[in-house]
Amino acid sequence: MRFRVLACDYDRTIALNAVVPDANRRALREVAATGRRLVLVTGRTMTELLDVFDELRLFDRIVLENGAVVHDPARGADRLLAPPVSAALVAELERLRMQPLAVGRAICATAAQNERQLMAVLGDLRLDLKLSYNRDSVMVLPAGISKATGFNAALGELGEAPPSTVAVGDGENDLPLLAAAGVGVAVENAVEALKQQADLTLTQAGTEGFRRLCTSLVMHDLADLLEVSPARA
Repeated sequence: MRFRVLACDYDRTIALNAVVPDANRRALREVAATGRRLVLVTGRTMTELLDVFDELRLFDRIVLENGAVVHDPARGADRLLAPPVSAALVAELERLRMQPLAVGRAICATAAQNERQLMAVLGDLRLDLKLSYNRDSVMVLPAGISKATGFNAALGELGEAPPSTVAVGDGENDLPLLAAAGVGVAVENAVEALKQQADLTLTQAGTEGFRRLCTSLVMHDLADLLEVSPARA
């Protein structure tokens, strides 16, 4: 078995309109039944994830908050990889009544249309934070944190190495994740930058493309898809 770990983004990858179809849950179980490890890598906070998905134990690890938190579903334990979210930042964003506003343990997230106001707040507070984009959303992250950070930490806990991994996603914040994996896969509906970086771009969008990837992994260890895809330049 060449590829022992499948890492996947949540929204617009395994989930459609925030819901994971039953067919994709079955696909995940089929991958797990081969002895492969499953890692979910999402920008969502745990609260946001639990609002839409309850089968956490389908995964061996869940990377939350765009790489800042690693959750072990079997033990119900979290590992925080970044400093706690700035209380001053949260207070200022609440004072400004910025909406929508999601506050996690290490990150804040809002709509991308609030970017200019958000950058002004960061400048005023002189915080060592960065912005990460995911289509119409923007997250405020501690410097040095990305989906790759959490992914690599999860791999370390599982005793796995990047060359044996496959990662699939659709958004700008998935760029570090795909770069960190042995094979990076973009679904058909992915942003163009991700397609340009990916080793493999699926011909099906989102949830359908994810199922195609799972079938290839189970049946062929990805050999059939890699045969028809050019390697990353």
